Amino acid sequence: MKKTILYAHGFKSSSRSRKVTQLREYIQARGIAARLITPDLSFEPAVALAQLLGACENIKTDDLTIIGSSLGGFYAVVLAEKLGCRAVLLNPSIRPFDTLQQYLGVQTNIHTGEKFEFNSTQITQLEAMFAPHITQPSRYLLLVETGDEVLDYSAAVDYYQGAKQLVIPGGDHELKSFPQHIETVLQFAGINTA
Repeated sequence: MKKTILYAHGFKSSSRSRKVTQLREYIQARGIAARLITPDLSFEPAVALAQLLGACENIKTDDLTIIGSSLGGFYAVVLAEKLGCRAVLLNPSIRPFDTLQQYLGVQTNIHTGEKFEFNSTQITQLEAMFAPHITQPSRYLLLVETGDEVLDYSAAVDYYQGAKQLVIPGGDHELKSFPQHIETVLQFAGINTA
C-alpha cells in the first residue's frame, strides 16, 4: 500500500487551507507516490476525531503519517498515541480546551462561510481527549514559528521534548515557512521524494 498522509486542519479551517493546498501541489508536481487524505472536519471534536479515525481504517500504521495544524495538531497526537503512527505537528495546539475558551459562541468557517456554535460541550470533549504527554517522541516531528500570534510556541517545544523539532524564528500562526519544510515532512513520513 502507498504511504498515506492524513491532514487534520485547524479550528475554523477546512481542506482548502493554504498548507493543504501547498502540500497537494508539491506532491502532484513531483509525481510522488503517496496518498493525501484531507477531510473537512466537524467543529464537534468527538465527530472530528471519528472522521479522522474512519479515514485511517485499513491503513497500516507504518504507512500512515498524520499532519495536524493548530487544533488539528491536537487531534494528530490523540490519533498517533492511539494508533502508534507518525505525526507531524504544525504550530499545534497543546491544550485547546484552554486556548479556545475565548472563541465560545457563534463562529464562522474561514473557507466555507458556514456558521457554527462552539460551546462548553466541545470544550469538555477536547479535555477528555487530552494526552498529558507523548509516549514515543521519535514518532513526532514538530514545526513551529516563534512569531505565532495565536499559540505560545514554547508550550509545544516543552510538550514534544525528545521529538525532532524545527523551531523557526519569526513567522506567524499560519506557518509561512511551511513550503520550505515540505521535503523534510515527506521524508519523515517515509515518502520517497527523489
